Amino acid sequence: MKEVRFGFVGAGKISHFSAESLKSHPRARLVAVQDLSKERVAELADKFDIEHRFTEATQLFACPEVDAVYIAVPNKFHATLAIEAMKAGKHVLLEKPFAMDASEAADVIRVSKETGRVFTVGMNQRYNADSQKIKAIAQTGALGEVYYAKAYWFRREGIPKLGTWFGNKAMAGAGAINDIGVHLLDLCLHTMGNFDPVSVYGTTYTKFGNRGLGEGGWGISDATETTFDVDDLASAMIKMRNGATVCLEVSWAAHIADSNRMNVELFGTEMGASLYPAKLYKRNDPLNADYQIVDNVAANPALEHCDRFHNFANHLLDGEALLVTAEEALVVQKILDAVAQSTRTGKSVNL
Repeated sequence: MKEVRFGFVGAGKISHFSAESLKSHPRARLVAVQDLSKERVAELADKFDIEHRFTEATQLFACPEVDAVYIAVPNKFHATLAIEAMKAGKHVLLEKPFAMDASEAADVIRVSKETGRVFTVGMNQRYNADSQKIKAIAQTGALGEVYYAKAYWFRREGIPKLGTWFGNKAMAGAGAINDIGVHLLDLCLHTMGNFDPVSVYGTTYTKFGNRGLGEGGWGISDATETTFDVDDLASAMIKMRNGATVCLEVSWAAHIADSNRMNVELFGTEMGASLYPAKLYKRNDPLNADYQIVDNVAANPALEHCDRFHNFANHLLDGEALLVTAEEALVVQKILDAVAQSTRTGKSVNL
């Protein structure tokens, strides 16, 4: 394969950012786009000079000039379209979250193995340069035992466009936890190098979106007066098999001091770390009164391109290892499912 020819399924706002990433790869081209909206197709295709334009996903999957597809549509259709694409012979980069539940996600992995098509979930926060620096240091064991971690993303008013599929449980599965919480949860487990949870206790709340409050600037989907019935704040405590604990907190809308605050913080026996920005916290000498906060972390990103599309294309072209495996994405999905179950029952869920 001399180049990778991509087709985009979904022409929403995220696809414009994704097209910019793909455009910078010297051996990848965006050759096709599909969306139910002819207007959104035209806007993306005209902006990036895309030749093939479709309104049905099956048309794009049948296009012989497409080698791989990026799927960025409402969550309800993630698994179905990923499976259809792979059965049509296309490799798949899927937007988060993986699926509506772990059963759907497992079906996608099964079809990937049956068809021999490459599949990954585009968890873009793993590629951030600072995230990769802390990951590189954690891999050496320099943090010691990472026994506790905090992953959080708080928005004061950041609900995607009200009245759209983002706020509807039947289409999205969940709200803030599926949209932005999944990023920090995945990144936290990845940086810890720990994808072995044993129990989850979680709670979700719907306090703003259902009152027509808390809208942010994201999203260009058509508003349809859809009922807002997903979470706009969620929290969870995740216990790992080795005894470590992860605290996850996320909000689309809440009365808070900062309009936007996000981080992953790791608590190790030898050092602590945070990812936004990369910092280390340590005491080299127990007798030294000075405590060190290292702002200029001396580590290099494993992937200098820091881009999920480059990683996916490079994997197809030259065998560069995928940063996100389907099996890890499945674990994240199981945790999201457990948070929903724990909210319903009020009890901890064993995995």
